[in-house]
Amino acid sequence: MNDSSHLTIGLMSGTSLDGVDGVLAAFDGQAISATLAAAYVPFPAHLRADLMALQAAGPNEIEREALAANALAVHYADCVAQLLLQAGKTAADVRLVGVHGQTIRHRPELGFTRQTNNPALLAELCNIDVVADFRSRDVAAGGQGAPLVPAFHRAIFGDAAQSRVVVNIGGIANISILPASEDGAYGFDTGPGNALMDGWIHLHQQRAYDANGDWGASGQVHAGLLAQLRDEPFFRAPPPKSSGRDLFHLDWLQAALLRTGSALAPEDVQATLAMLTASTIADAIVAHAPLARQVYVCGGGAENAFLMRLLQRQLQGRASVQSTAVLGVAPQHVEALAFAWLARRFDLRLPGNLPAVTGARGLRVLGALYPA
Repeated sequence: MNDSSHLTIGLMSGTSLDGVDGVLAAFDGQAISATLAAAYVPFPAHLRADLMALQAAGPNEIEREALAANALAVHYADCVAQLLLQAGKTAADVRLVGVHGQTIRHRPELGFTRQTNNPALLAELCNIDVVADFRSRDVAAGGQGAPLVPAFHRAIFGDAAQSRVVVNIGGIANISILPASEDGAYGFDTGPGNALMDGWIHLHQQRAYDANGDWGASGQVHAGLLAQLRDEPFFRAPPPKSSGRDLFHLDWLQAALLRTGSALAPEDVQATLAMLTASTIADAIVAHAPLARQVYVCGGGAENAFLMRLLQRQLQGRASVQSTAVLGVAPQHVEALAFAWLARRFDLRLPGNLPAVTGARGLRVLGALYPA
């Protein structure tokens, strides 16, 4: 196998529905040796709206999903082209593209998870072998199909000298617990990450997200609403567990607002949603990783200074909270790197899941190949 066969692209478009993050990574055997390029391609408003509409039942779903999948493939291919241009590479230099797809339904309790995508079209557009559909094999083995990142977090962030927690705050938040002096890792979804905050600010200010958390920071946390939100049974359920917009959506929030029985200022709701994310993450860390003294945050939530302050406060001095940037990996690149890593695992026919995380019956090779 020559050097070019060790170059792999990872693409991730998450629950926040903002766009696709991509990285071009070099591998030395199983391990990432360098990140050669990174790119971000935002979704146009109409594609975001189409993908959001697919989160719930509606008319003509099959056709609408197929058209959205085709549009996604075009954006993925654009990201691939940008990565190749940055790195001065061609398609012939790259072994694989690993692509997560866009989650539109996540119902592992019913035996399925749906990441819409057209990987065959992506392979046609970029002329590189594509590995996709990473979650369904784990679900077929009785698992949640998520989160898949703890094994990757162990590979790049684990430290034999100290216990660590990696928190990914995308639309949904999840934690990876990396014990010291152990090969294992485990983790689970903790609940909403940015999804509710993004939806609320879009509803009231037509902005895609709360930059730096400034709007939320201008409000006051409402104890009654927070109590209503935290009463959700998901937060009390033991792991393994995973979630998505199937549960945490604006109708869920509006129902809680009605139960509070009082009108709240929109910025107070935003502050409360930030506290919901921070407090449920902190609760999970305290309960399941009491020895961890370092918490590293990736995903869009790492850019929300208000949320980061709340998380630090909720941990009450038990651990420091920092971005994964201090470990040399930009927070927005972590998940895309994870899917490059998972594609490499598929190529080597090595398992990509952790049964202790997902609840699957055993280790499984994840993904399906779409040759160029």
